[in-house]
Formats: sequence, structure tokens, C-alpha cells
Amino acid sequence: MLQYDTVIVANGEPPAHPEALRLLREARTVVCCDGAVGSVVALGVEPTVIVGDGDSITDELAARFADRICPDQSEDYNDLTKAVNYCEAQGVRRFAILGGGGRREDHLLGNISLLVGYSRKFEVVMVTNYGIFTPIHQTTTFACRVGQPVSVFSFTPETRITYHNLKYPASLRQFAQLWEGTLNVTESDAYTIELHDDGDVVIFQAFINNDDD
Repeated sequence: MLQYDTVIVANGEPPAHPEALRLLREARTVVCCDGAVGSVVALGVEPTVIVGDGDSITDELAARFADRICPDQSEDYNDLTKAVNYCEAQGVRRFAILGGGGRREDHLLGNISLLVGYSRKFEVVMVTNYGIFTPIHQTTTFACRVGQPVSVFSFTPETRITYHNLKYPASLRQFAQLWEGTLNVTESDAYTIELHDDGDVVIFQAFINNDDD
């Protein structure tokens, strides 16, 4: 079960899956992109801090939470990166991102690519209503359930990858395109993605039957 003291809530599809909701409600610090404030409040959670350029929050919510708004008018970053920058300034090095998917596929793709960069500085995952994106740079073992869908996205085609305990094998495989490691299935209660070289790889582990892992 994932445990994170800090979560960032982006302005995508609001958390609805039990695992995403648990992370939101158990977090000590909720860093909200300004467009996500309404969704978070509707779920019965108050943001600890609100980050963004202020163009996506209602006047009512801006007035209500005026004491916790941290404006960032920079045009060089999206609101998610502004929230990550805020965490870094506060010394936070471990957090989960919620609300990073849904609504617009271009935002999801952008956020997944950003996740790769974030993971070079932070311990971070992105939890959607459909599963968990985990960036890795070295051999990593994941707990799972038998029959759980898994996809492997390699952002560094030169990285050699070997699977252990996945249905469709890979041995010293180099993925030239992102789709090549998708749509696999677990065969045990744990699986290992072995990286033979340093690389930027993102693992997607889908939720099954509304379970939380």
C-alpha cells in the first residue's frame, strides 16, 4: 500500500478510485494546482497550499483560501511543474501526483514525460483512477497480484531491459518505440524489471477490480 505524506493534485480527472482517494485523504500536505481546488474541496479535503497563475480558480475559492495561495505567474512551466517546484523549495523530496490523467490526452502524455524528469530529483509516482505510473532508473521489483496488467515505457531506447515474472518475456530488450513494452500481465505476486543500463523507464501497473494495488 502506497504511503505519501505529500500529494500534488493536478487539474485532470479528479481522484475517484479508492486508492487515489485514500492517498488524498491521508496526506498531511495537499499541494493543489489552482484548477483542482474545486474538485478537492468537493471531496471533503481542504488544500494546504494552492499553486498556479490563478487563472483557473473561482473568485469564491480564491477568497476562501486567500491565506494559502502561492501565486506563480511564470509562463515557462505548467501548473504541475509549479507545484513540484514549490515542493522542492519546501524541502519535500517524496510525493505522489493525483489528477494527472483524464480529460485531455495531451495533458496526460505531457505529465508522464514530466514524471521522468521529476524522478531524477524526487521519489515520485503518479496515481490515476486506472493505475500507478512509477518511473525507475535501475532494476526494481514491484509487488502485485497475479494477472495484473503492466506496461513498460522506455524513454531511452538504448537501455537494455529484462523482465522477470511477466507473461510476455523480454531479455536484454531495447525498445525503440514506447508501445513495444505495453500490455503485459503478471504471473506472480511480484515482478522485476531489470535495467542493464541507466535509463528513463516508466512502469504502469493497472488497478484490477477496483483494488488498490
